[in-house]
Amino acid sequence: MNVTVEDLSSIRKKLSIEIAAERVATEIEKTYAKIAKSASIKGFRKGKVPRRLLEQQYADRMGVEVAENLIKGSLYEAMVAQKVNPVAAPEIVETAPVDAEKAFTFAAEVEIYPEVVASGYEGLQLEKEKVVFDESVVADRLNQLGESRTTLEVSSRKKAREGDTVILDFEGFRDGVAFANGSATDYQLELGSGSFIPGFEDQVVGMRRDEEREISVTFPENYGAQELAGKPVVFKVVLKEIKEKVAPKIDDDFAKELGLESLAELRQRIHEDSLRELTEKAEGRLQEQMMDQLVAANSFDVPEVMIENQLKDLKENFSQRLKSQGLSLKMLGMDDAGFASSYRDLAQKQVRGELILAAVAKQENIQVEEQDLEEKFQMLATQSKVSTEQVANYFKNPQAREGLSGQVLHEKVVAHILSRAKVTEVEPKPASAEEADAAEAVANPEG
Repeated sequence: MNVTVEDLSSIRKKLSIEIAAERVATEIEKTYAKIAKSASIKGFRKGKVPRRLLEQQYADRMGVEVAENLIKGSLYEAMVAQKVNPVAAPEIVETAPVDAEKAFTFAAEVEIYPEVVASGYEGLQLEKEKVVFDESVVADRLNQLGESRTTLEVSSRKKAREGDTVILDFEGFRDGVAFANGSATDYQLELGSGSFIPGFEDQVVGMRRDEEREISVTFPENYGAQELAGKPVVFKVVLKEIKEKVAPKIDDDFAKELGLESLAELRQRIHEDSLRELTEKAEGRLQEQMMDQLVAANSFDVPEVMIENQLKDLKENFSQRLKSQGLSLKMLGMDDAGFASSYRDLAQKQVRGELILAAVAKQENIQVEEQDLEEKFQMLATQSKVSTEQVANYFKNPQAREGLSGQVLHEKVVAHILSRAKVTEVEPKPASAEEADAAEAVANPEG
């Protein structure tokens, strides 16, 4: 087998491969022997069809199968021999006809990992925000916990007010005639939610239990039903029940419902979690600065397939986060093409960053030792509140272990670079809404 390699770019190669005629002839014989076992030609039993007829009837099939087998059997061998490290499956770009008396030739193009020699990672000038904890965060989080566990209870008040949930019967009329889909019985509506026709909820506020009232409103111009869009209507409404939100008392019993022993322990847990979040955000922004400087200092081509794969990971992570909030990309008015357009630069930056870190690991001989993994097992066990043995057993899975090793190597390389950087402590900067959304949704592709 003869192989020639042509550099199409720093990340793409073309392999031209020639397979000797003797090997081609052998493959043709094997293929016809296989075809003969199942060939069906009138007047001949299976396995007894003369070779001449097989060649007449099955030459095209033979050619396709022989070409596929020769390519499959030689391409990987050629890449190994030529030390071509593919990022993805090669693309066959040329194939010659199959002829038992001639060598078979074909060509494949393949994207390869760029050869990155990292520079500019020593002595980076970085700023790290101080971690300043505001104790009012604890009170705010406690209030949020209480609000998330509010219940709706029948109110003793006789008049409805904003924030109440009311139970209504209503029927809508246009020019004195009831219109389709304009009535409901026992309809539950939170006043102030803005979920009904503008102006409707405002007029329910102040109604008494069992009161009947006529409410006049005008449908929005862009209302879905064209016969009602922009039209004034009257709803005859009966208020049947008033319910109000009742928040639980924040005390030891409340903490026990959350699996803790006391309110003091709950406060301490919130404090620790909030402080850890602030610390992680400060570390995240520091590392983002570091990656920005590394990417700016190291220029090289990146295989398109690596960017596409990273975009898929970002999209999956983003979609999962949206799903947990009852949302989707479609609900945000974004399709696959829109997501790719918005996040392609981020995907490319992340790929470049990881390639640079991998180069630093190689240049500085940074490796993951067994002790590193054991320490990671202990940390994960503490965070997950399970035994270290359980964590270790999970990572006996080769794929899971490889993923964890990659994460640990990433952390070790980052720590190595930061230990040699000049880091100046600065006052914390408020995050913009866009920065907060991006950090929450996609900045951590591992979720």
